[in-house]
Amino acid sequence: MSAIIRKFLQILMILTLLSLGAVLFFRYQFNDAIRSLAETQVINTTSDLINDAIDQQIENGNIRYDRMVYFEKDLDGRITALKTNMSEVNRLKTDILNLINDQILALDTTDLGIPMGSLFLPEFLSGRGPLIPVQVLSIRNSDASFSSNFSEAGINQTLQQMNMHVSVDVTILVLGDTEIFTVSSQVIVAETIIVGQVPDTYLHTGGNYGDKTKN
Repeated sequence: MSAIIRKFLQILMILTLLSLGAVLFFRYQFNDAIRSLAETQVINTTSDLINDAIDQQIENGNIRYDRMVYFEKDLDGRITALKTNMSEVNRLKTDILNLINDQILALDTTDLGIPMGSLFLPEFLSGRGPLIPVQVLSIRNSDASFSSNFSEAGINQTLQQMNMHVSVDVTILVLGDTEIFTVSSQVIVAETIIVGQVPDTYLHTGGNYGDKTKN
């Protein structure tokens, strides 16, 4: 083996070791910051997807207050009970969760990647530079629940809001390691103004749904 080839191999080995050392130092120095940024990025993106999914359902006419809640009145027209159509609520819950799960799993690194500039001189380079890839591996234990909130909206008027609480366990891959955390979001899915006295108990078909609360 000639001296030139040996010299070239030595230089190549040195460069390889230096590169490996730089990568290990980078991971050691910025590992916590990268994982924190990745979690924040996924939480923000997932929350946006949840809002977009619900907005899409509203625009398509799949979420309507009069399908979810109906009033029982006496002969004088006074409201005696508010009842929730639980079959409609469960259908809506299933449709939205399926849509959210599909959209989250479809995310790629261009949606979630962390720009290098956000680590180095973030005051000047935040959001710029090559991306550190972040990939969503799985969605587990996604669930949604509904609650109702009542607040005064004027003289003898009450605003009722139906809130959807979405919780999703997300597993991501960043820098070769996995991270599992929960993304939670609350969105108003329907609301209406009720004129007249509101009953103290809010019922769903088959039993108690929850007590009336006011802000």
